[in-house]
Amino acid sequence: MQRYRCVLCRRSFNAVTGTPLARLRMRDKWLQYLQCLIESTPVRSAASRVAVAKSTSFRWRHRFIAALLRAPRPQLSGIVEADETYHLESQKGSRHLNRPPRKRGGKASRRGISSELDCIVVARDRNRQTCDLVTGRGPVSAGQLMKHLKPVLAPDVLLVTDAAKAYQAFAKQAGITHEAINVRAGIRARGALHIQGVNGWHGRFKTWLRRFNGVASRYLANYTGWLRVLDAAELTAPSQWLRNAVAPA
Repeated sequence: MQRYRCVLCRRSFNAVTGTPLARLRMRDKWLQYLQCLIESTPVRSAASRVAVAKSTSFRWRHRFIAALLRAPRPQLSGIVEADETYHLESQKGSRHLNRPPRKRGGKASRRGISSELDCIVVARDRNRQTCDLVTGRGPVSAGQLMKHLKPVLAPDVLLVTDAAKAYQAFAKQAGITHEAINVRAGIRARGALHIQGVNGWHGRFKTWLRRFNGVASRYLANYTGWLRVLDAAELTAPSQWLRNAVAPA
């Protein structure tokens, strides 16, 4: 890989300096590993296929995904559906648990939505532009929506959600036109207004995630972003993934 030297500070650098790919070795195997990411191959299988250590496979997975997700989020316009889904909090891989360990993933100790669950808000417009937002633990609040959701919405959007009060409070506070669908009452759609697109994304995410046998909460945003890239089908070759990973943020 070509190296360059700054004429002012005399420091050298290359194309990946300052990116999440800096200091990664065995560059001749990167494209083969990126094909494993495109195929959603688990860590151990990818390590065997590319002939690297399991720890290297795990490190490469999150470095490549983090590099790819540096791009700015798209701005959603027109009719935008939004809804949240929940994932059981996980400290997989942590050496210092702040609770008793669970066996084989386990389940929450309390029914319903609690602080034991990570909240993932997904917003999607009718052009299939998608934003996935990991907002924190427990039920989503209007404050979290102001922080995470408002920056990706165009000012003139029509926001369509379920009847949760957090969305109503957020829309009023943000000055956004809002329509609520009372899903609990069995209403799935009102003409062109529905949240089936975003709920379909939730279903694809949960089905896809099962192949990894649980993911740690601290990496959850990487996995939602990984599926978003796969779901958009805009990057279909390893060379495209690599070019996007090293592009300026």
